Amino acid sequence: MEFSKKFGTINENILVELDTKSKDMISKGEEVINLSIGTPDIPPADFVMKAVSEAFKDAENFKYGITESKELLDAVCYWYKNRYGVTLNHSNVVAVNGSQEGIAHIAFPICNPGDIVLVPDPCYQIFAFGPTMADVELHYMPLLKENNYIIDLDAIPEDVAKKAKMMVVSYPNNPTTATAPRSFYEKLVAFAKKYDVIVVHDNAYSELVYDDEPGLSFLEVDGAIDVGIEFNSLSKSYNLTGLRLSFAVGNAEILNRFRIFRSQIDYGMCMGIQIGAITALTGDQTYVNNVRNEYKKRRDTLIKGLNSIGWTVPLTSSTMFAWLPIPPKYTSSLKFSLDLLEKAGVLVVPGSSFGDLGEGYVRVALVTNCEGLERAVNKIKESGILD
Repeated sequence: MEFSKKFGTINENILVELDTKSKDMISKGEEVINLSIGTPDIPPADFVMKAVSEAFKDAENFKYGITESKELLDAVCYWYKNRYGVTLNHSNVVAVNGSQEGIAHIAFPICNPGDIVLVPDPCYQIFAFGPTMADVELHYMPLLKENNYIIDLDAIPEDVAKKAKMMVVSYPNNPTTATAPRSFYEKLVAFAKKYDVIVVHDNAYSELVYDDEPGLSFLEVDGAIDVGIEFNSLSKSYNLTGLRLSFAVGNAEILNRFRIFRSQIDYGMCMGIQIGAITALTGDQTYVNNVRNEYKKRRDTLIKGLNSIGWTVPLTSSTMFAWLPIPPKYTSSLKFSLDLLEKAGVLVVPGSSFGDLGEGYVRVALVTNCEGLERAVNKIKESGILD
């Protein structure tokens, strides 16, 4: 059989290889502490689980949703106003099956083949792969440690900026955990207006900022809604990853084109899941504060522990991850990740899987409790991998 030449060169995600190795170790009776994928171990709020359970007792709630219910759209608008002070109406909201699905498809109704799309490096893989499926040309925007992993808009070549059709931006950032100040967003809006570029902002982690001011919405900045949209998610802050509850919000014209495109590939979110979103967004937000505090404790435990055993790592500021430089004796993040798995039984993600500029780092997910992280630190120490 002959398959696609376009996608024939794509290698299986390195996470699959590492996961296969870890499962093989587990099958042999070895302990593996999995700190790779950002799948929260914290249960959802009881009142959300109860609402979803009750909703699915009604057979009607299993049917195709086709479009968002008025109640869901009202809930998203309410949450954005309450959380960010941003006023939206129903035309400013489209529900998607997780931000990953939305970002995978957003370039199709926006871009023509050959258009330039600006994406960060390193980045969450779908930021680059999604536009690639739409036959665009990628231009990478470096996220550099010396710039606190903030995109340097002035460094984008003039000829590239003039040709760019869309740009993908994400803060708080996965994998670097960096946050961006309001001044960056103001400059971003000015850049987008100057060069007529559509901004796609992924805002999955705004509720998980630990030490600075609360996470921002791109749409808080004057003029942002004129130039772009934002994806927001209930996956990490409400721990509803499996329900695939996310939204694209912002510019009504962009979202109308996106809505029309998605009508050809999706029949909408069923009402049972919509009820889960409505309940989470309009309910008691104490749960989100508790989740944030728990991740902060985990971050502090991990960073303090690693530094105490000789792995010098910085204090990260947001998300449910830590972005850690590999020990000096290593030159490959993949080799270090493999050694960490095989010798210490700790599974992390090599930074190189997020792009060329991710080399030299690993991403660690804070998806086990403080006791589990302390055990991981001890396993790393006892393995001798840092000696």
